[in-house]
Amino acid sequence: MEKKEEIVNNKNGNSKESSQTLTLTPTTDGSICGFQSLHRLLESSLSPQVFKEVSRLLIGLNCGKALEPLTVVETAKDLSSQHDFDIQAFKFNADKELLREPRIVRVGLIQNSIALPTTAPFLDQKKAICQKLKPIIDAAGASGVNILCLQEAWMMPFAFCTREKRWCEFAEPADGESTQFLQGFARKYNMVIVNPILERDLKHGETIWNTAVIIGNNGNIIGKHRKNHIPRVGDFNESTYYMEGNTGHPVFETAYGKIGVNICYGRHLPLNWLAFGLNGAEIVFNPSATVGELSEPMWPNEARNAAIANSYFVGSINRVGTEVFPNPFTSGDGKPQHADFGHFYGSSHVSAPDASCTPSLSRNKDGLLISDMDLNLCRQIKDKWGFRMTARYELYADMLSRYVKPDFEPQVVSDPLLPKNHL
Repeated sequence: MEKKEEIVNNKNGNSKESSQTLTLTPTTDGSICGFQSLHRLLESSLSPQVFKEVSRLLIGLNCGKALEPLTVVETAKDLSSQHDFDIQAFKFNADKELLREPRIVRVGLIQNSIALPTTAPFLDQKKAICQKLKPIIDAAGASGVNILCLQEAWMMPFAFCTREKRWCEFAEPADGESTQFLQGFARKYNMVIVNPILERDLKHGETIWNTAVIIGNNGNIIGKHRKNHIPRVGDFNESTYYMEGNTGHPVFETAYGKIGVNICYGRHLPLNWLAFGLNGAEIVFNPSATVGELSEPMWPNEARNAAIANSYFVGSINRVGTEVFPNPFTSGDGKPQHADFGHFYGSSHVSAPDASCTPSLSRNKDGLLISDMDLNLCRQIKDKWGFRMTARYELYADMLSRYVKPDFEPQVVSDPLLPKNHL
């Protein structure tokens, strides 16, 4: 049904009814009434004065000012136009210091849809996705990106809803073909690349893991991290394929800064974010695959909260599109069988420790988000807010040590006047 909103703004920024009509028509292409993101819808719908104030409330201020846009280089613009992907670029500043020079790192996030239908031969799907990502990675390289992160399990459809074991064929060793493909770009562009894959551990019984391989700017493998938390909600039946990781919360010291990778579902667990911060992360990436009906209200909030609470930057990446599988499946929730997860809504973005964040990439197009980050901001926010200094880790540690024991008793003080059978 067509929804009409009649809005006009007077010189004070107040709205009132007018003959000017903005028509918003719901669509089925993953957009918001024809707009690629909420930010773009608001920018088109509001007066500049009102939009500026709304943006301040929605995405915050960086060092007291609106987030600065960066100029996209012509090579990247041309690639974006030729291959039809969204490209946006922004700059996070920090206050000038007397004893430290700025520590500016350029970070890139890539979101994308699959390249071929899920019914295509697996080898063709893998070749096609590499070809699809090549120009986007080239755009990142041409833009001088220092650290690039791809989305969760980018080499394959997110088939873990199906519970069919044949999708395990996409699993590969940490030094397998996707890593080898990306190592060439890392060397070419002097770029660290985070490569999220379905890993097959050949040395331990061919166990499968959900893994992020960290490729250094010289093309070397720095290390890997395996997904800590596995969802068992709705269609996300991932424990059919892999279980919780065994690598802890490693932080990788790269040529450009200390980075961690909190894979997908781990973003729902505050202590998971905390652990990367305690290990010294300055940037934590969250490569994900999540759909609108399940998680979209959470998406703008969780990573931003983590960036604030832990005084580091967060890069959130989500895939795009609707992936239809050959065999319908159910999820044990009483709903009819279906052949797709729903719409992966993209909306990749970066959050900063000062509570500012970038506008999101498109909800329905491939995209590259570029962000300059002055890592000095991490310490400046720690000094300002003192979250690390004022945290009571000894209290939390005591509570957790008791909680994990079978005889744990919650610390509940009951009103003595409550009835005995009160629940």
